[in-house]
Amino acid sequence: MEKYKIIASRIIERVKEKGADMAHCSVRESEMREFNIDGNEFSLFRTLFNRYVGITVFIGGKKGSVSINRFDDESIDEAIENCIAAASSATPDSAWELASGNGEKHFSRGALVPDTEKLFFRTKELAEDIKSRHPKIIIEQMITKHVCSKGVYMSTTGNCYFSESGKYVAELMYSAHEGDKSTSFFGSDVTVTDLDKPFIDCAFIERELTDVENQIESASTDGKFTGTVIFTPGCLVSTVFGNICGSFASDGVLLDGTSLWKDKLGSKVADERITVSFNPSDERIVNGEIFTGEGYLSEDYDFIKDGVLNSFMLSQYVANKTGNERAKNSSFAMIIKNGEKTLDEIIKSIDKGVIIGRFSGGQPGTNGEFSGVAKNGFFIENGKIGRAISETMISGNLASMLNNLVAISKETLVDGTVVAPYMAFDGITVSGK
Repeated sequence: MEKYKIIASRIIERVKEKGADMAHCSVRESEMREFNIDGNEFSLFRTLFNRYVGITVFIGGKKGSVSINRFDDESIDEAIENCIAAASSATPDSAWELASGNGEKHFSRGALVPDTEKLFFRTKELAEDIKSRHPKIIIEQMITKHVCSKGVYMSTTGNCYFSESGKYVAELMYSAHEGDKSTSFFGSDVTVTDLDKPFIDCAFIERELTDVENQIESASTDGKFTGTVIFTPGCLVSTVFGNICGSFASDGVLLDGTSLWKDKLGSKVADERITVSFNPSDERIVNGEIFTGEGYLSEDYDFIKDGVLNSFMLSQYVANKTGNERAKNSSFAMIIKNGEKTLDEIIKSIDKGVIIGRFSGGQPGTNGEFSGVAKNGFFIENGKIGRAISETMISGNLASMLNNLVAISKETLVDGTVVAPYMAFDGITVSGK
């Protein structure tokens, strides 16, 4: 770690000499060992090394940032000059602020030393498990890897954070085929700190492979109806709450005043059964965020608690601009509280609807309206899973949807990056060709 500290200290001293009022920099290296499988065959093993230096300065309220991938003095000196030049041409803003007073801290998490032999074994095992258990699945690409990162964050405000972390990741892209029929592609992934379990038994990989195999025979609905949509955990995080965060609670929409929730802090915005938190310290989150880009040590917080909006997702900068409080972390370590019913029980309660694993659509409007194609899903009819869906659209309003909750499942996806259940909402329009 000493070499990173030497580089960072030199950067901080040089930018101060050149007139920086505040500054921070990150100096880090990473190593990734990666196996690739394409078309069910091993195609690549490689080791990648990466260096990163990021510098941000503030001069008279003007911000400049630059990043490079080299550690030599000449490259760093040039980067400092470019950073100072970028600041000089920026617009002054008094809202910039960095954390102070935390001093020197050391953090170490995860699997720092790769077990490449075992990673190869688990990768080969996963490919064989898929072939034997799910013969209709064709792996379009599988990537398994170990990633280790080490470095330091340093600021003129007295913070020096040393960190090192390591993790294993498995990422799959696949589809099912039978004769001349095939499904839409689907992706599964998991992040772990050890290789004690077969990959197929981690997260929802086995379940997702089964669902995709069962989607070969598909059909579109006739006409249009308003019914219940169950979002699988991955789709719930990305499509529902990912868009809610971006459209209603993020820096941009609060800064420009377009958020529907700009005056809703402390008010009910969702069904009281809904609690969504961002908890990077949760033991189920692998290598969660330690500190923010502004140098604040990351803490867990509730975004929505029992249906009430508890916090926006703001940086210190936008918090200062809007008069709100900054979020206690800047991660997306989303933890969604599970419910009391099993998925089967939820399905049995639905007369007509769909369950979807993926959504293809544009960014929702600032009013929360969304529309797009439901993919990798099934119809639900009379409390039972029916045929797989194709050429089926869903539309609705995100803000209204949160208050039309039907149920939340007991089952939760734990994939190392999020923890999320299935969630069913009523009042969504489903239409076919």
